Amino acid sequence: MSSSQQFIPSSPLSPTAGHSRKSRFTFKQLSQLALSSTTSPLRVIAHIDLDAFYAQCEGVRLGIAEDQPLAVQQWQGLIAINYPARKYGLSRHITITEAKKLCPNLIMQHVATWKEGDAKWAYHEDAFAQIATHKVSLDPYRLESRRILACIKDVLPPSPVQKVEKASVDEVFLDLSAQIHSILLERYPELKGSAPYDDPTERLPRPPTTALDWNTDALVDLDHNETEDDDPDWDDITMLIGSEIVRSVRAAIRERLKYTCSAGIARNKMIAKLGSAHKKPNQQTIVRNRAVQQFMGSFKFTKIRNLGGKLGEDVVSKFGTEQVQELLNVSLGQLKSKLGDDTGSWVYEIIRGEDTNEVNSRTQIKSMLSAKSFRPTINSYDQAVKWLRIFVADIFARLVEEGILENKRRPKTVNLHHRQGGQMRSRQAPIPSGRPIDENVLYNIAKTLLGQVIVDGRAWPCANLQLSVGGFEEGPTGNRGIGGFLVRGDEAKAVKHSLQDSDGNASDHGDGRPDKRPKSEQGAIQRFLSRKGTSHGESDEEISADHSDMDPMKISSSPAHTSSHMQRPEGGEEHKVPSCKGDSARSNAAEEIPVPKAPDAMEKIASRTYFCKNCHTTLQSDTKNEHEDWHFAKSIAATEKATGSGGTTSASQARIKAPKKINSSRSNATPAQRRIEKGQSRLAFG
Repeated sequence: MSSSQQFIPSSPLSPTAGHSRKSRFTFKQLSQLALSSTTSPLRVIAHIDLDAFYAQCEGVRLGIAEDQPLAVQQWQGLIAINYPARKYGLSRHITITEAKKLCPNLIMQHVATWKEGDAKWAYHEDAFAQIATHKVSLDPYRLESRRILACIKDVLPPSPVQKVEKASVDEVFLDLSAQIHSILLERYPELKGSAPYDDPTERLPRPPTTALDWNTDALVDLDHNETEDDDPDWDDITMLIGSEIVRSVRAAIRERLKYTCSAGIARNKMIAKLGSAHKKPNQQTIVRNRAVQQFMGSFKFTKIRNLGGKLGEDVVSKFGTEQVQELLNVSLGQLKSKLGDDTGSWVYEIIRGEDTNEVNSRTQIKSMLSAKSFRPTINSYDQAVKWLRIFVADIFARLVEEGILENKRRPKTVNLHHRQGGQMRSRQAPIPSGRPIDENVLYNIAKTLLGQVIVDGRAWPCANLQLSVGGFEEGPTGNRGIGGFLVRGDEAKAVKHSLQDSDGNASDHGDGRPDKRPKSEQGAIQRFLSRKGTSHGESDEEISADHSDMDPMKISSSPAHTSSHMQRPEGGEEHKVPSCKGDSARSNAAEEIPVPKAPDAMEKIASRTYFCKNCHTTLQSDTKNEHEDWHFAKSIAATEKATGSGGTTSASQARIKAPKKINSSRSNATPAQRRIEKGQSRLAFG
């Protein structure tokens, strides 16, 4: 069966062969996608925003129908309004009375509050009238936020592919680049191979797809110089895959937790955040790379993050507009001249949709704050202390959720902020690190800080009081308590018996009490001498029999050994020199070193030995210090013995005189015996 399509030669000799099927993107840019590089043009970022989050939390908690108008009340104002209520024209800037007039069937739920004496926040029916004695708690919303974040992470692949940033209690950024890269390679095997000629700048083959199904997503219109008739490129494919992932995440949140959310999908965080607010509620907006200018041109630049404050006002005053479309006509040089080089360059890039901020996976809390503005003001220490107790309970409850009881994370400092009139004063104190943190610890520190503020004077009336903890650090891992190093019960008995068996001389009385070791009649010096060696009248065998388990070094002092100093070998025979090595501690005779016949070898042996004048013995150099200590101890023992037989010299005097004897003997040593030992250096005097 013949094909109706015209044959296109694949030979590289044809200059136009396959030219129309090349992508705008390279193999290098594809590899950057796998690394979630902020400079990759194929990058995909998503921003998920919960719809009227506080109102949704109360609706889910109360089991209210989704089409029921609901508002969240705080004292005499509204802080959240669901979308069914917004159809009646309600906003957060109207009063309770006005809201009731506009929407008679409106349900108003007051936020949870802390009350003095309560161990936990609660929903109080009369909370709106207790502003002087209650404090607002947003803990119910924080808890739900954590559940939603856990759900999102559960849907996505694990780290390091997963990159999730919690931007606020109801906002999350997702970097989907690495996950999309793996899906691309599965769906399009032609991308798995290496670049032609191993050149990463080679362009990718064109996608085989000519039409993309965007499902029910809201697509931003393309720029004026782009048309939908153009075949999609790989950046369109990555956006499509990203939209599929986000749709599955939103579906999981809806199914498991009953919450709806909107999403924006784009090439960076700034555009994705603008996209999530483009179509609400419960929708997702895709801003393709070919639609960025069309999308950005419809905004006021004061809606862009970091351009809504003083900087935005400065730009408006200097250029007379707040529309992105009009500011696009301003050149880079004009922006730099009026805003400065750095700020001008940043504004120039941001209004054109350029943003290289990274999705930060660190979602752990850095600080915790509990505060209260007093209307009317408070005027005494007792009133302030009552509020500190509530603040501490609020913060400690959140610390428990953070894992403080399991020693996962703990703060290092407590901060108190006190406002009197127009003056705000702050005090800080460290949290003791050697003990567990509980409510009493935090409460006592808070009272101390309040006392410091009062001592400074002018503390009343107080209009605002804030207590916070910060400087969080990770708790130690892998540590064991002291109990982990101890053995008990049968295990301890087994260890005890094994030790007794190894010693061979332990016994007990049958009731578990071991025999007491008899007190030695000898003094410490005598025991040292008996372990160390023997005098000229003793033999090594006697010492070995008595103290072989304690002798650190054997000293050859028998007549046979003392007569065998270092000598030149004669007649081709090898003479043997007694050794005093520490490794021979458990032998019954001194180790002997064979003396080679060669003169050079004799000199090397001589450099490793020395001759003791006191006992006329040749020993190894590395035992010299210990051997001289033995003579020193022996001289002290002799002095003590003489003192004990009727002498008047005290033991302390004997210890003072003895070193002089040793030093005098060393001062008379020959230069060869006073040679520099290893690790020493000779100092030049004069």
